[in-house]
Parts: sequence; C-alpha cells; structure tokens
Amino acid sequence: MIEIDKLSSLDRSNMFSVLENFPNQVQETLDIAKEMQLFPVVPKNILILGMGGSAIGGDFVRSYLQSVDGLQGINIQINRSYSIPKFVDSSWGIIASSYSGNTEETLTCLTAALEITQNIVCITTGGKLEQIAKDNKLSLVNIPDGLQPRCAIGYSFFSILMLIAKTYNIDATNKQLALDINEALNLLQKGSVIYSQIDENNPAYRLASKLKGKIPTVYSSSELTDVVNLRWRGQFQENAKNLAFGGFLPEANHNDICGWVMPDDLQYRFVILFITDELDNTRVKLRFSALRTIYESLGKEVHEFSGKGKSLLARTMDLIYFGDWASYYLAMMNEQDPTPIPLIAQLKKHLEAESFHGF
Repeated sequence: MIEIDKLSSLDRSNMFSVLENFPNQVQETLDIAKEMQLFPVVPKNILILGMGGSAIGGDFVRSYLQSVDGLQGINIQINRSYSIPKFVDSSWGIIASSYSGNTEETLTCLTAALEITQNIVCITTGGKLEQIAKDNKLSLVNIPDGLQPRCAIGYSFFSILMLIAKTYNIDATNKQLALDINEALNLLQKGSVIYSQIDENNPAYRLASKLKGKIPTVYSSSELTDVVNLRWRGQFQENAKNLAFGGFLPEANHNDICGWVMPDDLQYRFVILFITDELDNTRVKLRFSALRTIYESLGKEVHEFSGKGKSLLARTMDLIYFGDWASYYLAMMNEQDPTPIPLIAQLKKHLEAESFHGF
C-alpha cells in the first residue's frame, strides 16, 4: 500500500489533484465552446496538426465521430510531422492544436498551411501559436493553462470535438452527441471518486500493483481502441518512466506474435493487456480469445479491459481515465515523480543547440 506521506513527497507537482479534477476539464471546455471561433468557411476535409497529447485529442475525435450520425462522412487526418501532405489544398480546414503553443512540428506545419489557406483554427493556451493566430487574424480558441499537455486531454479532445460539431451544426441538432457527452461526463465524475481511493478496491491501483517491475504490452483493435492503446503506453512511459510496448489487431497477429519466445530469460518481465470493445469486429474478438489461449499456454499473464458505458465516447473516456490513474499509481510504486519528463527536456536541449528556422 502506498503511504500518503510518500505520495506527497514523490508527487511534487500534485498530479493526483490534476487527475482527480479531470472531469472539470470537460465541463469547462463545453462552456468555452459556447463562444468559440469557428472556421471562416465550412471545410470539406479537416487536417489536425498536433503532437503528443494534442494529436491524441485529434485521434479520439476521429475515432469517435465514426459512430455519430451526421459526422461519419467527414474526412479527418491527423498530422504528426514537420510537413503537411501534398494533397492538402484550399478546400481543407486546418486545426493547429498545441497546448503550450510552442510545439516545433505544429508551428512548422502551420507556416506551410498558411501558404495554402486561411481557413485555420488554432487551439492553445498561448505561446507562439497564439501570436501567429493573432498576426494572421486566424480563428483562435484559448483553453486554460497550467497543466502538462498530456494532462490536458479533456481540453484538447473536447475543444476539437465541439469545434467540428459546431462547424457542421451538429451540436444543436444531434441528440446523440449531447447524450454521449453527458454519459461520459457522469462516468468521469464517478471514476474520480473510485480512482482516487488508494487501496486494493481501486481497479487502477490494482493494475499498477500487477505492473510493478514489469513491462506492460498493450493490444487493441486497430479501429476503435487504437487511440486508448497509444494513450496507455504513452502514460506508462511519461508518468511512470516505465517501458511499455504494444500492437494492434489483426496486424500484430501476422508478425508480433512470433516474438514471444526470445530472449527466454526476459519473458517473465512482460504483462499483456488487452483493450477490447463490444463493437470490435467479430473476427477481432475471436483473435483476442485465441491469443489469450496461446499466451497463457506460454505462461504469460494476461488481463483484459473494456470501458463502461453505452456510447463509444463514454467507453473511450472511461478507459482513458482508468489508464491515466493506473500510470500514476505505477509512478508512485516506481518512486518516480509523474509530472517532469527529464529525458524529453534533455532531448529538447540538444535540439535547441542547433537553431531551427522552420517558423
């Protein structure tokens, strides 16, 4: 059991409180959405520029909108690089999302996008992105600052979701969207109470206990829960400073599965986590069942997780929140402060040593 005094000494930036208050991000963003600036012209396609937590917010939106009537036909692409695709033209709408407002890759892509279109919305707390938006008279959505970008997923996800919903006038006409958001918010509020209890009755705490000293390997479908998969791995890596790997079905069954033999002296270090959803393809469900049988026959520890809720949005947010808490408790068990990311900071110093003129 983690002692409270140990928790406070390790968690010097109080990420516990940030996680506990996460449901408030959803409500705050819904309030921001009432007055948010939209695209000047309704776009045929949308390109989301972002990295890390900002990009994952876009991934969540793209995945979820496939289940929303009226929004299923929107072509949404997530761009994680220093350049934008050559097929992007003036018919596209661009969302530049950077929590800090200083993400190098996003700013570089935005500079390139400005040569093509002014149909751009910037989502940020400030920084260079806000200044570029003001200098070029672009639509700007300001979200609250003071958090690590990965802890602001509620702001980044729901701001993009509401921007797209309002752009296509779905927020005012689609009852499903309102019901889904309300269900997700209620689940997050209940989860805040459950996951903040530091004992074995807390499922996030129990999962962290199983992962102590181990390497989580996360599998999901490539369609519905791929974003949850990426989020869990990223949070284990950044918060707990713990190696984490994974793959997507069915692709992983054509290569990844063969690797569970060597090195034989390291196999005991891995714990396999399945993330499943009731809407997974029937054949993918069969693959999960077969994989469990195979992995357990090899002596592997396998745990399966599915989100609660009727809607895909609620189930996705439930899994995200659960994984965030599990990574937090694993950080405590690893005796790591979950907030700072010193190796990323070290990498940035190396990059800053070589001046970059992309923006």
